[in-house]
Amino acid sequence: MDPELEAFVPLFPPADLSDPVTARGGLAELAASAPVPDTGAMTIEDRTVPGDPPVPVRVYRPLRARGAIVWLHGGGFVMGDLDTEQPWATRIADSAGVVVVSVGYRLAPEYRFPAALDDAYAALVWVAGHADELGADPERVAVGGHSAGAGLAAAVALRARDQDGPRIRFQLLNQPELDDRQETWSAREFTDTPWMTRDKLAATWGHYLGGEPGTPYAAPARAADLSGLPPAYVATAEFDPLRDEGIGYALRLLQAGVSVELHQWAGTFHGSQAIVSVEMSQRQINELAAALRRAVGD
Repeated sequence: MDPELEAFVPLFPPADLSDPVTARGGLAELAASAPVPDTGAMTIEDRTVPGDPPVPVRVYRPLRARGAIVWLHGGGFVMGDLDTEQPWATRIADSAGVVVVSVGYRLAPEYRFPAALDDAYAALVWVAGHADELGADPERVAVGGHSAGAGLAAAVALRARDQDGPRIRFQLLNQPELDDRQETWSAREFTDTPWMTRDKLAATWGHYLGGEPGTPYAAPARAADLSGLPPAYVATAEFDPLRDEGIGYALRLLQAGVSVELHQWAGTFHGSQAIVSVEMSQRQINELAAALRRAVGD
């Protein structure tokens, strides 16, 4: 493991999702302790977009933005909200120079699949239809996210393709959670890795699916056909149960004729980018922003 990151491992909370309400509070405390990015170079506005029910979003608009991204937070489908995601969303908007529309989708287990996907898709439809109002080019709309949010972004791309929905120019998938089956080597073997473990991963799928079988829109790795999807940037962490499903999805996209940039970050673990003082995290964040800027910003 990267020595700088390893020093922070004892400070991470236990990987436990047996009590979702407590877990949400723990994540909120962790997010509140993170350094606050400078928001002076952008406007931030809370909106509600049409859906069933309406979906809360937070719009980050930097100066002279050209593109936009529908951004979906992590948290195993169980944790996270617009407030916990603000540091991430702010950095992406500032570094990539794009409008970030952060989505406050409904959480499991109170709202199981497909509630979160429906909310994310509603946000995409709204952004595509209001890009001019947001100061973005409607031909430069991306979807992206971290962890479960990246899995939702991949599902949104599949649904938009299948239902002739809004055109998505790019998908940014950071440490994506894509496969409920947990059959990859990393999913089987990483039982005690920092922040994300095999048991915690199983708990996220249990809350999200409620015992129902996974489908491609719930777990995009189950999709038989990945052709016709938007170009993608996929990033994985070395010590992460999700590592191999992210790499496998990127390879299958390539084999389906989709342009993909894949980066496996050595010495990292799931969510370690939140430790922004570490050089490795800064490299990861800068590369994510650069990939997004090249795809929809420049």
